[in-house]
Amino acid sequence: MSTPYEGDSTTQFVPGVKGTNAREGIGLLGQSVAGYGVMGEGGPGTGSDALGYHNPTVGVVGKTISENSEAYGVYGEGTFGAGVRGYAAGGDGVQGASEKFAGVSGQSRESTGVRGTSSHGEGVHGETESGTFAAVAGIQLNRESSGAGVYGEHHGRGPAGFFKSDSGEGVHGETSGLFAAVAGIQLNPRSTGAGIYGEHRGEGPAGFFRGNVVVTKDIILTNADCAEEFDFCAGIATLGPGTVTVIDDEGFLRGSEQAYDKRVAGVISGAGSYKPAIILDRQESPNTRLPVALVGKVYCKVDAQYAPITFGDLLTSSSMPGHAMKACDPLRAFGAVIGKALGPLKEGQGLIPILIALQ
Repeated sequence: MSTPYEGDSTTQFVPGVKGTNAREGIGLLGQSVAGYGVMGEGGPGTGSDALGYHNPTVGVVGKTISENSEAYGVYGEGTFGAGVRGYAAGGDGVQGASEKFAGVSGQSRESTGVRGTSSHGEGVHGETESGTFAAVAGIQLNRESSGAGVYGEHHGRGPAGFFKSDSGEGVHGETSGLFAAVAGIQLNPRSTGAGIYGEHRGEGPAGFFRGNVVVTKDIILTNADCAEEFDFCAGIATLGPGTVTVIDDEGFLRGSEQAYDKRVAGVISGAGSYKPAIILDRQESPNTRLPVALVGKVYCKVDAQYAPITFGDLLTSSSMPGHAMKACDPLRAFGAVIGKALGPLKEGQGLIPILIALQ
């Protein structure tokens, strides 16, 4: 058995222990049952105690000059524990840099290839200045595996993953297989949290789908009516929400102008506190297009000068432009009814909720 060797040096630029092998063996081997196999401490001087390459601030440095991508500057292997572990009280525990291949590369047959943990900061942080590659990439190479390319887990109330982009996509998912490109699954049957949540804080859509959408349970909409966009007459002034509309001789819509008009089409959606839950037939057009409520609740301009309006009254078009009134003549009202009043108006003109029921 060889005698343990302890190296010490007080000469500048001379290492305490240095191992060199010009063949295929190991330059320096350290083994320990309970302690460190090799330990290097770099101080404020210009040398290092365990030397692979000179650097005045590094404890252990490994350098390879081989162009083989599988050559290692430092190699660590652990049967049950960590192959390489780095700790720093104030800086990076392990820092990797590369001009060609991975800065830090980890491989494991049974467990995690690279693991990052932190008490107060980021467990793993990735940055890139490349316009092509990802800052952090996870790739599942096994085509038969159900494991994720990237997996995030949070044991508290925060998100399992957070993605932010100033100019590109926050999250992008693609697949050519049988599974979803992006899947959100809420496993807690008692939770009110969404499987997938989308929010837009401007005028754009919170979600956009190109293709069919399949829903196996209910769609719950918090807004009120079902509306459809129609072309309005050319040159007509923009009509406000709540306006009663009729069909003209060319098939366009315009504001109503006469009582008991059998061409009544509906009420322009969006007045008061009721907003359209569904808007059908939204498309580009050279004409003015506005959503007209066809089903549900909507606020409507009404005129009570001919008769007070109360709950449940049938409403028809009035001679007051764009207004509805109580349908007092059943014969004239046939085919000209807009809906039923859901609120009262004793006199004058106003805005009340109605239930659209064209008949």
